[in-house]
Amino acid sequence: MGRYFTGMIEGKFWFGLQSSVAADRFGVSHSEPSYVEYFYTEDDLEAVNDEINVIKDNLGDKKQQIDDFFKSKSGYTDHELKEAGIGTHELSEYADLLLGIQIRDCIIENGECVFEAEL
Repeated sequence: MGRYFTGMIEGKFWFGLQSSVAADRFGVSHSEPSYVEYFYTEDDLEAVNDEINVIKDNLGDKKQQIDDFFKSKSGYTDHELKEAGIGTHELSEYADLLLGIQIRDCIIENGECVFEAEL
């Protein structure tokens, strides 16, 4: 069963790797109960970009390796990840990076980014 986020950006959290509150790390805290709600404005753009850069630094050369891995795949197995030398932590960081990029692009395009995420 997947957990989704919907609103001005939409997507699915990576199963077993990504928290429903992953967007908290980009500078805005969620609000309860069974859904968490996020509201980013242009004032949050710098913090979002800063965290994107932190994640890119954390991933280093692994980012390009993971990009290349997913160019030809729509899914993956643990065995394929192990063969590719991609660890769970790196994949979790990568998933958060993609979320951060969605948030950033939404803010740039709309002046804000509002969405809710299933817990």
